Amino acid sequence: MNRFICFSLIFSFTFLPVKSRENSATLIETTCKTTPFYNLCVSALQSDPDGPSADIPGLARIGANKVKAKATATLRQITGLLKEAKDPSLKTALLDCVDFYNAIVEYDVPMAIDAVVKGDPKFGVQGLNDAANEALACARRFENQPKFPIEGNNKVVHDLSAVVASIIALLL
Repeated sequence: MNRFICFSLIFSFTFLPVKSRENSATLIETTCKTTPFYNLCVSALQSDPDGPSADIPGLARIGANKVKAKATATLRQITGLLKEAKDPSLKTALLDCVDFYNAIVEYDVPMAIDAVVKGDPKFGVQGLNDAANEALACARRFENQPKFPIEGNNKVVHDLSAVVASIIALLL
């Protein structure tokens, strides 16, 4: 009887379904094909250690956390630029961007994460669309400036917000 139990356990563990890295990569790739920025999506999700084993709500949370991290870093960059800015119109544009980025970090992204966790994706899509719009509003403040000192980071925040909104929309 003892041998039978051992054999049964070994046999059952041998045939347990295993989520392969190939299957999880396929989920990331399939999910990212529904977004407006495929390469950014794949890069962001595959770079996270939890990405390969995540389901779609998990991918949405990973993406939202990356938006928050990038927006927080951009907010720090804006704050640093404000300390050095001499031109009053540049200071005004940067101050406006501080407000926009505070909204992203404090309201938009947390609302989106909370909505995904609670199973209410409509508000998650809204939160990330709001974040993308805040980034666009920040960019508009620099239309009359000779340069846009946070252009690269702002574009990533916008594009990644659009990506994550698309992922959350899959949960609708």
